[in-house]
Amino acid sequence: MIKNISLETRLRVLIVVIGLLLFLPFNGLVHLFDWDEINFAESAREMLVSGNYNTVSINFIPFWEKPPLFIWMQVLSMKWFGINEFAARFPDAICGVLTLLVLFEIGKGLKNYKFGLLWALAYGASILPFLYFKSGIIDPWFNLFIFLALYFAFRHFSHRAVNPKGYKRVIISAAILGLAVLTKGPVAILLFGTTLSLFILIERQFKYLKWSDLILFTAVLILSGGAYHIYQILAGNWQLVYDFFKYQVRLMKTEDAGHGGSILYHPLVLFLGVFPSSILALGVFFKKESFNNDFRRLMIILFLVVLVIFSLVQTKIVHYSSLCYFPLSYLAALSVYEIYFNGATLAKFSKVLLLIVGFIYALIPGILQLIATTISPDVLRTFIKDDFAIACIDRSVPWGGYEFLVGGLLGLGLIISVFYWRGSKQVLGIFGSTVVFVFLLMVLVVPKIEKYSQGPAIAYIEQFKEKPVWVSTIGYYSYAPFFYSGKMERACKDCNEEEFFLNGAVDRDVYFVTKVTALQSIVDKNPQLEIVGKKGGFALLKRIYKK
Repeated sequence: MIKNISLETRLRVLIVVIGLLLFLPFNGLVHLFDWDEINFAESAREMLVSGNYNTVSINFIPFWEKPPLFIWMQVLSMKWFGINEFAARFPDAICGVLTLLVLFEIGKGLKNYKFGLLWALAYGASILPFLYFKSGIIDPWFNLFIFLALYFAFRHFSHRAVNPKGYKRVIISAAILGLAVLTKGPVAILLFGTTLSLFILIERQFKYLKWSDLILFTAVLILSGGAYHIYQILAGNWQLVYDFFKYQVRLMKTEDAGHGGSILYHPLVLFLGVFPSSILALGVFFKKESFNNDFRRLMIILFLVVLVIFSLVQTKIVHYSSLCYFPLSYLAALSVYEIYFNGATLAKFSKVLLLIVGFIYALIPGILQLIATTISPDVLRTFIKDDFAIACIDRSVPWGGYEFLVGGLLGLGLIISVFYWRGSKQVLGIFGSTVVFVFLLMVLVVPKIEKYSQGPAIAYIEQFKEKPVWVSTIGYYSYAPFFYSGKMERACKDCNEEEFFLNGAVDRDVYFVTKVTALQSIVDKNPQLEIVGKKGGFALLKRIYKK
C-alpha cells in the first residue's frame, strides 16, 4: 500500500514527522522568558480566566500593543494542554512544521521537490529559525503570513502575464496579509507594500496591475486585517484603537523598552544568528541563476527592505529582522543545491566563515560551564562590571560536566563536513551538526542558564501560586508575577497597583520580588517591607497585612 503513495506525499509526511520531533519535545523544560513569552502567554491565560476573548489584556486591563490572533492560538493550546509553558510554545512548533511544508511546496513549484527539501532544510536547520519554533513569541506566524501574502501576489503577476483574468490570488494574498495584521499589526502592510512596490517598479510589472486588483485587495485586507479594531470601535473602545496605532508609530520613531542599538545591529544578528544559511547565501547573493530570477529578485528585495527599515527604526530587537530568514534560506538553498546535486564546491571564504562562526558557537557551552563551575565571582568582577550579573552568577546550580561536549560535537561535525566530505554528505553534515547543537543546547544548557538569569525570581513567585496573597515586582517590571502566581484579578481597578501594594489598604499579605542591587534603597524608602529571602540576583520582600 505504501508503494502506491507518491514520493512527494511521503516527503510531506517525513517533513511533518521530523518537524514535530525537532520543535515539540522539551518545550516545557524551562520557564517562559520575560518579556515577550510571558507577556503573550499571560494575555491568553487572562482570556481563559475572564472568559473575555474579545479584548487582549495584561493584568486584567486592555493591552493595546498587540492584536489577538496569536493570543487566540495560545488560548486554544491552553484549553488542550493546560496553562503551562508547553501550551504557550505549542503554536510556534506547529508554525515550524507548516513553514517547512510551505517552503517544500513553493520550492517544488519553483524548481523541483529536491530544491523544496533543501529550502526547508536551510530554514529549519539554521540557529535562530530553529530556536523561534521552540518559543512562544508572535514572529514565526507573523513572518509566515507576510511571506505567503508576497508569494501569492507574485503568483498573481506571473498569472496575469499569460491570462488577464482572475482575482483568486489577489483575494488569497490580501486575506493572508490581513492575518499578519491581526497577528502583530500594520507593520505587516508596510513590509509587504514596500517590498511589492519595489518589485513591481524594478520588474516593470505595472502593465499587469489593474485598479480592480487594488480595490479588491484593499477591501479584503480591511475586512480581514481590520476586523478586530473595527469591532473595538463598534464596541466603543476608541481609546484602545488610538493607543494601538500611536504605539506602532512610537516603535518606529523612538527606542522602546531600552532596546536600542547600532545601525549594524540587524546585519550582525542575521549573519551570526542565521548560521549556517547566512554564510551559504553569500556566494549567490549577487549571482544570476538560470531559473526563477524574478522570484530571486523578490527575495533579495524583501531581504533589503526588512534590513533597511529595521536598521533605521530606533527600537532594536532580535526578532524584528526575522522575516529575512526566508530570503536568506532561499539563497542558501540555491547554493547548496549546486553542491548537493551538481558537483559544485564550497568557496574558500565560505569554508573559513563557517569554521570561524561555527567555532564561536562551539565554544559557548564550554565557556558557560567554565564560568559557572570554576571561575569565582571575585575574578569575574574584574571582567564584568555589572553587579546584578555577578549576583546572578554567584549561586549554586548543578552542572553535569559534559555540557562542553555540545559545542564539541558542532566543531567536530563542521571540521569533518568542510574538510572531508563533499556533495550531499557535506550539506547534510553542516546542517545536521547545527541542528544537533541547537537541540542539545536547548535541553542541556539553556535550563541551567535560566536558573541564573530569572530562575530565582520565578521560584519566589511560583511558591505563591493561587494562594491568598498579592505578588508583584518592585524596582523593575515583569509579567512573571501575573502568570506564575496565577493571578485572578486586579487588586484595584483604577489605581497604580505598586503604590497600592506598598501603602494602600490591602486585604492580604503582599510579596515583592526585586533585584538585589536595588534592595537596600527600596527597603530604606519603604520601612514597612521586610526582607524574607535572597537568592542569586533577586530578593523577596514582604508587607504584612494588618487588619
